[in-house]
Order: sequence, then structure tokens, then C-alpha cells
Amino acid sequence: MLTFPLINDTSRKIIHIDMDAFFASVEIRDNPELKGKPVVIARNPLQTGGRGVVSTCSYEARSYGIHSAMSAKEAYELCPQAIFISGNYEKYTEVSKQVREIFSRYTDEIEAASIDEAYLDVTENKIGSQSAIKIAKLIQHDIYVELGLTCSAGVSYNKFLAKIASDYEKPHGLTLIMPEEAKDFLAKLPVEKFHGVGKATVPKLHALGLFTGGDVQKADPVDLAERFGIYGWELYQKANGIHNSKVKNYRQRKSVGKERTYGKLLYLPDDVNAELGKISERVSQALKRHDLKGNIVVLKLRYSDFTTLTKRKTFINQIDGVEELTQAAQQIFEELDYDESLGVRLLGVTVSGFGPIKETLDITF
Repeated sequence: MLTFPLINDTSRKIIHIDMDAFFASVEIRDNPELKGKPVVIARNPLQTGGRGVVSTCSYEARSYGIHSAMSAKEAYELCPQAIFISGNYEKYTEVSKQVREIFSRYTDEIEAASIDEAYLDVTENKIGSQSAIKIAKLIQHDIYVELGLTCSAGVSYNKFLAKIASDYEKPHGLTLIMPEEAKDFLAKLPVEKFHGVGKATVPKLHALGLFTGGDVQKADPVDLAERFGIYGWELYQKANGIHNSKVKNYRQRKSVGKERTYGKLLYLPDDVNAELGKISERVSQALKRHDLKGNIVVLKLRYSDFTTLTKRKTFINQIDGVEELTQAAQQIFEELDYDESLGVRLLGVTVSGFGPIKETLDITF
């Protein structure tokens, strides 16, 4: 059997968020009388002559065997007492935007997979946390407290594993797959649970004796590629925990910023200036990574009593270097009416007003 070099990028921290029974959950939230009942998002088949398809349904409805993409008629036959709701997609879209706003508090590197799920790259993030698990928990908390909804989260080093992890424990689950655990985790997983393996492919894999990820790990990648094309090679890589596709946010950034919250308050101006230098260094690294320069610098300062000061300054030159950005942030700080007695709990530096370094700027996150 020929061997291939398997290059596995385990440096990233990826979260996959999947809203739990999204459309049905929004309807139940807005009408508490529906709580605990089998709710199906589809037109009532008794009123449509049996036409219609289920968009989603509550977990109570799923206990009867109802699932997405099932005909509304079949859903009714499985559970005649189900409550059918046509659905309000304008409302669901608005709630989806609210969910995305919560994501954006923690990172700008967001790839929407659908109206109710998204990938987030939090390798670098807005709260300066080294823990993707902490960020996932904060997102779950924010969504529950602010929107009255639950979501499941998967955390790993790539999108494929994060997606599998979010499906592993639902609803309101949180599953972590570490790099050293990935192959063993995937070895036990049925091939039909692999994201991207369609119903038509499953019997073909079974015919080759491939029932689990472990079977695929032991398979000849050349044989898989000959039988299934590029998909066979990709399946072999995924079974081995390899999926180096980046989180893609196709929106051009309007700003790049970093913040830090301090458990021990800052009082002396020299301490504030020192911290501004550290934050400016992180912002500079992010700017250079994305080939961006900006001439608008914003300083954010929050006191211990949560009073927040924000001041921006426009400079003649485009900035991306550590020294010039630090100087700019410290200059803005000097212009603030700073009250040393209050103590600083948060500092932030943001750069906007971008001009392209390259003639054509193509940013992929």
C-alpha cells in the first residue's frame, strides 16, 4: 500500500455552533404554551391535501420519529397530535442575525454554514482567551440569557471535527475533541455520521467493508481515490482527523481591534501606557496577517464602575507597525480626561480606515 504525507494543522481553535431545533425553538420561546409539545414547522397536511415538507421540529416531535425533510403527511401519520406551524422565515432570519451579533463579540472570523449554524475560528479572539471551551460556554450563555434559545457547540482544531462534535451531544451540548483524541474518536464513528457522506455513498462504503472511521483509516487511500475520486482521498484524510479548510468569512473587514479585561485594575498612567503597547502589538500582528493598514485609531477605556470612554483619531499615514500604533494609542490616551482614582478594568485598540497594501486585496478568513 502506498503511503502519502499527511499534513495535519492542529494549531487552530474552531467552534461549530448549531442552534437546537432552531425554528421550532423560536416558536416555543414566543409561545410558552407550546413548551413540552410536539411542534412541527410545516403547513398542516390536513389543510394542504397532504403537501408540504418538515423544515424542523421540536425534540418532543422527534421522539415520534419525525425529522427534517420528511413529508408533512408522514409526520402527521406518526404523530396526529403534533402542532403544525407554517413558519415565519423573516422572524427566523432576524433571530439568526442576533445570534451572529453574539458571535461577533468574540471573533470576526465567522463562516455561516446555514441560518442556524456557523463555524468560528477563535485561535485569536476579541477577549484574549486561550480557551475555546470558555468562549463556547460564553456564547451558549449569551444566547440562552439574551435570546431564550439553546445551542450545541463542538470544539476542535478543524471544521470537520468541530461539526461532528456539535452533533455528538444535543440539545445544549458541548463536546471537545483534542488532537490526540481525534483518531480514536473517529475510529469508533459509523461512516454515515461523517459530515459529507451521503445516503447513496453509505452502501458503497459498506460493500467495501468500511463501516467505521477505523475501517477507513486502515483502507488503501489509492484504492479509495480510484473508486470515489477526490472524495475518496478526502474521506481518508478526514478519517485520520485531517481537514485543513479555513473558516471563510468573505466580508471584507471594516476594522481590526483587540481588547483586554483586567482582574487587577490599572491606576497609574504608566501602567495604562504599557498595556496599550502590548495590545497595539497584537493589533499590529493581525493587521499584517491580513495585509491591512488603517489611518483611524480608536481607543476604548472602561473604568471599574463600567463608565466607558471611546476616542478616535485620524492620522495622515496608514498604520500597521507596532511602534507607530503604540504611539498613536498613547497619544489618544494623553488627550483623554483620565481619572486615575477610578481604576481601569478594560482597554481596547481598534484600527479602521483601511487602504489596500496590495493592488488587489482578497481576504479569506
